[in-house]
Formats: sequence, structure tokens, C-alpha cells
Amino acid sequence: MTSKLRKELKTPAKTKRMTEKEIADNHTGKLPVIVGVTGASGIVYAQKLIQHLLESERPVLLALSSAARLVIKTELPAESGADPWGETNRHLLELIPEKDFTAPFCSGTFRFQGMVVVPASMGTVGSIASGVSINVIHRGADVCLKERRRLVIVPRETPLSTIHLENLLRLSKAGAVILPPSPAFYQKPETLEDSVDFIVSRILDALDLDNQLINRWGE
Repeated sequence: MTSKLRKELKTPAKTKRMTEKEIADNHTGKLPVIVGVTGASGIVYAQKLIQHLLESERPVLLALSSAARLVIKTELPAESGADPWGETNRHLLELIPEKDFTAPFCSGTFRFQGMVVVPASMGTVGSIASGVSINVIHRGADVCLKERRRLVIVPRETPLSTIHLENLLRLSKAGAVILPPSPAFYQKPETLEDSVDFIVSRILDALDLDNQLINRWGE
């Protein structure tokens, strides 16, 4: 992992905030996707999702919790020195500090395709289910629920306690899609990446975004 990337993961630099009009003008009119990454295991799902979105020329607003930054250093290969989000269309990726409540998606007037919390820790699930906004991931999810926009929660915990299940049920009743990263073995995955692709494809489906990451049943 390069020193530049290590610094970015620790304290992301402030970037010029893009307005909704700039996003529409510069990115072929595609609405951005909000991605919240928390401190649960499974960063690879977020990595592949973001890379696919960028390759599809879809703007991404990315918020990392402080715990997520620690998990990234543990779970993503450091020897390559590569940016975990890839180099393709990197200009479409905007990093949002977790305490920056001036972020566009913290307001219901900002339009976006949807939000994904991946992986979602049980602490984050509990905060969102309780309507408590400690960081912009919580607030972004809260906005999705109140505005009836697409919110996809990818919980990463096992086993699940009664409290965890009740919080997930509350979010489901509020309109969120609960999408556990459960692989499909009828796909006959040959590599770990195949299993990751299956989950990412299901996330994209929940966002109503076309993708060809997997062979679909009956097609």
C-alpha cells in the first residue's frame, strides 16, 4: 500500500464538493450511488461494487467509517500498492469524511440512485434502525428511508442475536432491502471472485442497475 493511499485512508483530503448540476453535466446524467463502508468484515464486496460502478461511468459518493479504514488495511492486499477502488474513472469517485454532515446526500433535496451500506456492521444497523445519525452513513440511510429511496443493507455478522434480527426487521419494514452476502452455489463458483460477483450483482439489481456479472437462472 503506497504512502499516499495510506494517508488517504487515514485522513481523506478535502475535495471540491460537486454540485448536483455538475454531477449531471459531467457524468452523462447518471445519478450517483452512495456507498457507506463500515467496520464489518467483507470489504471486498464494497471494493468490487465501487469498481463496477466506476467502470460503468456511474458517479460514486463514498463514506468510510473509522473502523472501515482499519478493516481495509487488514483485508485488502497491501503488497500491490494499488488503489483499492481501482484507477478506472477515478474522477467519478468522491470521498466523503464520515463527520461531514454538509455532504450532498445528507439532504433530501439531493437526488441519487440509491445507497448501499456494505458491509454493514451491527452497530451501524442499530443506529440506522433507531434513527440516530452519528455519522454521514447513518444520516444518508436516514434520508433514504424518509424520502422512500433505495437503501440496500448488506449485513455482515454471524450468528445474529435477537437484537440484530429485530433491528434488521425494523429496517425492512421501513423500506430497506436487507441483502445478506449469501453465495449461490447453483452458479458453480470456481473462485472467490465468482462468489463476490454474485453478491455484487444482487446489490446492483436492488439498485435497479443493469449488470452482466453473473449467469442468471433461466436466461
